[in-house]
Amino acid sequence: MKTRSKASAVAVTAALAVVVSACGGGGGAKSTSGTGSDDKPASQYNAGVTQVVNPSEKTGGTLHMGMPGDFDSVDPGDQYYGYAWNFSRLYTRALTMFKPVPGEEGLQLVGDLAEDLGKPSDGGKTWTYKLRKGIKFEDGTPVTSKDVKYAVARSLDKDILPSGPTYFNDWLDVQGYTGPYKMKGKLDDFKAVETPDESTVVFHLKKPYGGFDYFAMLPQTAPVPEAKDTGSKYKEHPVSTGPYMFKSHELTKRIELVKNPNWDPATDPNRKQLNDSIEVLLGQNEDDLDQRLLSGKIDVKINSTGVAANARKTVLTDPKVKQYADSAPIDRTWFTNINGDVKPFDNIHCRKAVMYAADRSAIQGAYGGPDAGGDVALSLMPAKMTGYQKIDPYGVEANPTGDLTKAKEELAACGQPNGFSTTISYRNERAAEKLTAESLQQSLGRVGIKLEIKGYPQGDYFKLYAGKPDFAKKNNLGLMVYGWGADYPEGFGFFQQIVDSRVIRDAGNTNLSVKDPKIDELIDQAAAETDATKRNAIWAQVDKQVMDSAFILPYVWAHGLFYRPPTLKNVFVSQNWGMYEYLTLSTQ
Repeated sequence: MKTRSKASAVAVTAALAVVVSACGGGGGAKSTSGTGSDDKPASQYNAGVTQVVNPSEKTGGTLHMGMPGDFDSVDPGDQYYGYAWNFSRLYTRALTMFKPVPGEEGLQLVGDLAEDLGKPSDGGKTWTYKLRKGIKFEDGTPVTSKDVKYAVARSLDKDILPSGPTYFNDWLDVQGYTGPYKMKGKLDDFKAVETPDESTVVFHLKKPYGGFDYFAMLPQTAPVPEAKDTGSKYKEHPVSTGPYMFKSHELTKRIELVKNPNWDPATDPNRKQLNDSIEVLLGQNEDDLDQRLLSGKIDVKINSTGVAANARKTVLTDPKVKQYADSAPIDRTWFTNINGDVKPFDNIHCRKAVMYAADRSAIQGAYGGPDAGGDVALSLMPAKMTGYQKIDPYGVEANPTGDLTKAKEELAACGQPNGFSTTISYRNERAAEKLTAESLQQSLGRVGIKLEIKGYPQGDYFKLYAGKPDFAKKNNLGLMVYGWGADYPEGFGFFQQIVDSRVIRDAGNTNLSVKDPKIDELIDQAAAETDATKRNAIWAQVDKQVMDSAFILPYVWAHGLFYRPPTLKNVFVSQNWGMYEYLTLSTQ
């Protein structure tokens, strides 16, 4: 891309944020009271979509959170779930971040660990950041540029830290450097990141990319002190730079965060330290967790989808409960990968048979129906994304329950006229995904495609199971239930990590099936295109090619239905995260 001044780079980012605000409503930081009587609602349904509900500056108390299953990791260099990124900002600080405010302004990138957004040079191949002064780790040690360099360096090692995105592996000019675990004591050999002084971090890319400030937002840029890095065990106690720090972490069971005494609000314009502590219960049964949420026994459910099916019925049918709920369209699509490494899906016609036979309207019901779950998807790209162009290559709008005639034609074309058997996987802790697998078992069975259903733990779904190609092939995982929200609100942030074949590695994958050179070429064209209109048109071509290659079966453009107990303060749906903004929540 052309070299731009810092001011113009900021302008481009701001303009992009405005364009992508189609994914949610605008509005200022108005407030909604959390008190009232039965005949005068204390709150309003969807109040938190565009405004702060129950604003409060009071301090004290414990914020009680819970989640079904576990995080993929709380190590900032080894996490990829959106709710993990949201949560990690309580104890980490990346170079940049999305502004933690409601409405369109929440799509704006601002400096976090860095004073401001990056300064591009060398035609967009070099990006420079200046760190804020006075930032310290939880033990009082000053944070330096070398700590950021080390954090990025360790994230390159996908054997030790398999779960995070591969943007830095793919785009930094690493010149053979593979990370500090394999190249111990050779951090100076990592020329892709330079630290000319203690407050300056310089990134060198293999090719220009004008959206690098989005990469700088990744938790992989949160500083890690080399002396305290324990590799795969670092998740037991990540060293904090945020307002909270780990007091205890009982793996798979419980996390307790307490105030970080060396966090200085003068260095952090984006965070506050309102709670005395934060407790997270892990491995909870989802239905039980939802009931505890609705009864006020916990304050927040950590996930990206909101309440599950059983609680959803209560929320939507009881006005006294519904007034404390929010449903919003998000840049997320629920879909199933069709694995071309598992026969007979190496034949495109067998893949297309699945595309035609699936009953998308039934799966829409599994996610909550049109009011709370989302819209039936016609293609992979969410309709709320900038650059979306309507396509419907499988006639879904006219036949949302499937086109069995077309499905049978495709089965005949792939030499399987009577159907075949395969396995479908899903994440154990996600009730909607199990219902999806069961729905597909029924709808594909109508044309003779028989499915064996297998569930796996969400924390290791990508490390050990669906995201590990050898395991998936060996265990006949022909279909893998999944879903994806944009890493950041631009076509590259949605598509690249799930459809670029070059990001596929031995384990920890987020692209579970798509291997199409045409798609890879289009991604490169879009990344290099400086004109936003032309770039968006290329992302629309990517969407079309993904559908034509039939490696992904999309079925729902997502909404989330979230519940906020009346005692929860400073609540709103982040337009970036597509869930409640965890950074602002309090109970006093």
